[in-house]
Amino acid sequence: MAIDGGRASSSEISGPTNVSNMSESHGHGNFEFERRFFVRELPHEMLAQERPAVIVQTYFLASEGYGLRVRLQASSARKTLSTLTRAEDALEIFELEFDSCFLTAKGPSAGGTRYEAERELDINVGLEMSRRGGVTLAKSRYSVWLGEDGWVIDQFAGTNAPLVIAECERGGPVVDLVIPRFCTTEVTNDYRFSNDSLAERAYGEWAPEYMAELESEGPRFAQEFGENRIEL
Repeated sequence: MAIDGGRASSSEISGPTNVSNMSESHGHGNFEFERRFFVRELPHEMLAQERPAVIVQTYFLASEGYGLRVRLQASSARKTLSTLTRAEDALEIFELEFDSCFLTAKGPSAGGTRYEAERELDINVGLEMSRRGGVTLAKSRYSVWLGEDGWVIDQFAGTNAPLVIAECERGGPVVDLVIPRFCTTEVTNDYRFSNDSLAERAYGEWAPEYMAELESEGPRFAQEFGENRIEL
């Protein structure tokens, strides 16, 4: 199988750091610091010139916040991942475009902090592992700089469509954050929206229930991370 390697990030608006890899960085050992937000609708105007990376993740363990996954990424995919595409089919559609693969172990999230350790895998090995077991999800990932922060916006496919999640990650706790106006409500501490949970119980199964909940309770933003500055 031929693999095209050595590609640059598929999307970067401005700033000194490659945003597409920001969600995989760790400021304090094997811990990640992030805040995550439910997005009612993909901000198409902002992302019009951006070509997303395609990410396919297969979970071999997803239980009570503990996860073990194989993650394949096509950083500069020439094809588009349709939200109608089954996650399992994405493994075949993007087989020749994957340019990185990681085996990742995660612990439960607590207050926007989560243990994460990973090791790079041979792409062929990761692809064959994903074909042989586990539960798979697929998503398109857009990467943007907003002010001083790098954000990733994930648009999920298959049984997790039409879910869109925006995430900001830093090398330390994500405090005093300027929250973009396209973020509807915060889900940092809502386990239902973690990727490992979505692999086990897809958003499509409970989307109407959640939208009714959001309508009833309204948007919420965590108060334990300093000042929330909502973008006007």
